[in-house]
Amino acid sequence: MAIKSAQPPQAPPRESRMKLGAVTKGRVERPMRVLLYGVEGVGKSTFAANAPSPIFIAAEDGTAQLDVARFPEPKTWVDVLDAIDELITADHQYQTVVVDTLDWLEPLCWAHVVDKARNPKIKSIEDFGFGKGYVAALDEWRSLLARFEQLRVKRGMHVIFLAHSWIKTFKNPEDEDFDRYELKLHAKAGGLLKEWADAVLFARYETFANTDDKTKRTRGVSTGNRVVHTQRTAAWDAKNRYDLPPTIPLDFSAFADAVKAQAPLDPEKLYERIDALLSSADAELEAKVRAAVQKAQGNAAQLARIADTLAARLRIKDQENAQ
Repeated sequence: MAIKSAQPPQAPPRESRMKLGAVTKGRVERPMRVLLYGVEGVGKSTFAANAPSPIFIAAEDGTAQLDVARFPEPKTWVDVLDAIDELITADHQYQTVVVDTLDWLEPLCWAHVVDKARNPKIKSIEDFGFGKGYVAALDEWRSLLARFEQLRVKRGMHVIFLAHSWIKTFKNPEDEDFDRYELKLHAKAGGLLKEWADAVLFARYETFANTDDKTKRTRGVSTGNRVVHTQRTAAWDAKNRYDLPPTIPLDFSAFADAVKAQAPLDPEKLYERIDALLSSADAELEAKVRAAVQKAQGNAAQLARIADTLAARLRIKDQENAQ
């Protein structure tokens, strides 16, 4: 008589979590993930210092003149991870963690990658071979972001990354190359961090180009205002998931108010604002704005962007006329 082989026990059927009954709607309120970068001395640290109950992980001396809480200056990448773990597990009242700045932190990441290799022939991030060291560093950045996600989920803390900018040549596949402001990090790390953030903000002093009619020479004219750009242009990287106006003051309160509003203003008030601004516009600009308003069909977010863009156009015109 044939002996039947023992059958392995069958696993219970898997219960799917993806049910229509589990679908939710509406905006989800979560702690913010902000990456603010810009030229030196523009006020990035001051912006973050005005966030709710901030504590700084400062790898440079940008907060020396600010009355803020800060961890000891990290000397290694592990110091940075330990600071985040402390915020995750310890009892505290801080509501925002600020990294000041990412580009000062990056060498610590590279040194950590070199140490982990434990290879006497590898003394710098470049010694791994073409691009391999930066790929390894990317894994460390991912690990860092995972810790910040724990901090957001478990402790409800906002995360603000600060960084410097530099001017790099953009290799334009469609036309001539041109210079633009970029995040002062290796491209792989910068791409990951920009993708993770809910808002990538570029901070600068508000300037305009003015050309002398006689000499034809062009010079930069500054208004003295410090502004934040929230949308990408040919000149800089930026983005946001909050329906922010293209330009806002470099002030955390102004930023927080704009995020809270998320452009849900009363369309009637936005119509009134646009009409008031159009009183200073020429006929050509007015016609374009009227067409855009009609196309918006009462959408508050689109109307807010139209109003902000119109205000910026008129401000530039005023500056030009004042020269």
